[in-house]
Amino acid sequence: MRTRSGRATLWRSIDGEGVPDMIMALLLDLANIVGGLLLAVPLLLQIPAAADGVGRLTGRVAPWAWVVGVIALVAGGYYLLVHVFSGPHVFHFEVVGILVGLALLWDRLRGRERPEPSLSGFGLLLSIFGVIAIVVGIQGLFTPD
Repeated sequence: MRTRSGRATLWRSIDGEGVPDMIMALLLDLANIVGGLLLAVPLLLQIPAAADGVGRLTGRVAPWAWVVGVIALVAGGYYLLVHVFSGPHVFHFEVVGILVGLALLWDRLRGRERPEPSLSGFGLLLSIFGVIAIVVGIQGLFTPD
């Protein structure tokens, strides 16, 4: 990209273009994917072929779930503010990112222990939302900015 003076520049404005926005978009998509995996663990453990791998991955990533939640909240909130004030409209990527961040940080926000994940009631709802977040994150990786 060239500026008005004709010089090439790597950084662009906050209007949804450029390297900083591309990195934020990548962070949002990766937070949606990893956060979705963390939320969908009870559902993914029901798949016999994937249960062992999902269990190992969750064991390594689960202590860092709050970091993924913060990244999802910050990146989703950033894009929500950008798209509310400069358009074109609010996208589902940022809404899902904010919801993933809230779901992963809910125990820290409320100051209570998180109940054991289960496949009934609210746990099932979170697991299904986790699968949706994974799909939205993958979609975001392949959607042009």
